[in-house]
Amino acid sequence: MVVLRSTRVVLPGGVGAAALSVSQSKITAVGDYGARLDGGPDVDLGDLALLPGLVDTHVHVNEPGRTEWEGFASATRAAAAGGVTTVCDMPLNSLPPTVSVEALRAKAAAAAGQCAVDVAFWGGAVPGNLAELGPLHEAGVIGFKCFLADSGVPEFAPLDVAGLRAAMGALAPLGAPLIVHAEDPAEIGEPSGPGYGAFLESRPPRAERRAIEQVIRAAAATGGRAHIVHLSAAECAALIGGARAAGIRLSAETCPHYLFLAAEEVPPGATQFKCCPPVRPAINREALWRALEAGVITSVASDHSPCPPSLKGLAEGDFRSAWGGIASLQIALPVVWTAARRRGRSLSDIARLMSAEPAELAGLPAKGRIAVGYDADLVAFDPDATFTVRGADLLHRHPVTPYEGRTLSGRVAWVWLRGREVMPDGEPCGRLLRRGGDELAF
Repeated sequence: MVVLRSTRVVLPGGVGAAALSVSQSKITAVGDYGARLDGGPDVDLGDLALLPGLVDTHVHVNEPGRTEWEGFASATRAAAAGGVTTVCDMPLNSLPPTVSVEALRAKAAAAAGQCAVDVAFWGGAVPGNLAELGPLHEAGVIGFKCFLADSGVPEFAPLDVAGLRAAMGALAPLGAPLIVHAEDPAEIGEPSGPGYGAFLESRPPRAERRAIEQVIRAAAATGGRAHIVHLSAAECAALIGGARAAGIRLSAETCPHYLFLAAEEVPPGATQFKCCPPVRPAINREALWRALEAGVITSVASDHSPCPPSLKGLAEGDFRSAWGGIASLQIALPVVWTAARRRGRSLSDIARLMSAEPAELAGLPAKGRIAVGYDADLVAFDPDATFTVRGADLLHRHPVTPYEGRTLSGRVAWVWLRGREVMPDGEPCGRLLRRGGDELAF
């Protein structure tokens, strides 16, 4: 049991001075800052902000089968250091990918006892596994991921238009979301040269727009719930907003790198900036912020995807040969906060975009808010502190980062997972979760 106090507690109704008590992993009371609450030690955080633990719904862990890539131990240590208390693992990078109950069992076995924070799992929708979707949902995945363009992983093939509609139709009666990498392969070309400009031109905004149009048609026809992952092209916001206004069950996320970086800033040969869809120009970045403020884009997720430096093409500096992926689990909160505060956004916005909305998407009803009955997943955060990013200080495997040398605002001071203080180098105490929040078990 513990009582925590802060002059800046980020509650669902806003930021204010408050105290809360924690018992048996749950928040049991929330009161005024000076309230006498039942509990054990009384910790006064002063002006440190107290946020709900972040829920990152877009994290690529590569165990089992690809041991030279990111694993559960390294990924969740980085998450804990960054205030992320729940990680939702993507299905495609492990061998085998999570496209059957047997593969989910193998992934859960690889994660067991390794996790510093809680972990839930997405299943995969690929050609030929339609019959596996129901059993995977029953087994506890939080929803399903599909690609409409080449994933870069041969074992995880994209769905065509018919396959997209079939998968969404199968998931609609289950209430399970289908999250979509939305790029139309017909609109993607080969880069004309090794530089970032050629790579950017090869994946234009219309590739995202055409794919999202397909998703909207499938959702409208089936009544299924769809979610667009890592939205990069801001021009698609109007399309998404219109579909939502028409009653189509559609949501979208964007990522820290799209909200912070800009294409004009990418140095020659800096393949650590490569991701798919790409980082676009600054004018697009500002339009993404407006879509967030309008509520059209509903959440922010990292798309944490580190890979061995040899695959990042750092030596060649050629964007045609480099593998895409930006890793930011540990610094996603300060990256987004640095950009948000410049635009007059608040810690309440951060909590909504990076905790509450992602928890709702993942079907984890006890996560994402500081309120009675919720898991005591909490982050003490100094929003005014600054630090300089050094890759050597990051805990994920192969810590190459496009944020190297950047000065960011906001530092994580303490993290609690279900009321227990979490140290990145401490004993793993994370649980494996199924949709609904119960523990995943086989």
